Amino acid sequence: MTNPPTITDFETIARRVFETIPVPFADYLGDIVLRIEDWPEQEILDHFGMTSPYQLSGLYQGVPVGVKSLWAQPSGKGDRITLYRRPLLAEMAQTGVALEALIRHVVIHEVGHHFGLSDADMHAIEDSAED
Repeated sequence: MTNPPTITDFETIARRVFETIPVPFADYLGDIVLRIEDWPEQEILDHFGMTSPYQLSGLYQGVPVGVKSLWAQPSGKGDRITLYRRPLLAEMAQTGVALEALIRHVVIHEVGHHFGLSDADMHAIEDSAED
């Protein structure tokens, strides 16, 4: 039996995804902090009304590009994308989708939030791309 991918493995895959994002979009990603955690915090689950930590595989926290103001004072927290390792491993086991593909999907989804897209916007884009 092999060991499951580590937090370092996840970070390596996610950073490779960031490297594939084309210019001009990539120009707006330099300040994003990438984090990998095993589970989302209960406070985050409560905020989104989620009852299980398996419901959240990634999260963008920050101010979307189109909303940022040149005059606003920085909050000190910055923009960050967090991937949740254990929910992603469970999804991989349940669906059979390769880990690299799942991480790519979640990273691009969270980058979409960085650009101000809603979940509904991104689902519509994904649906139109599948046709």
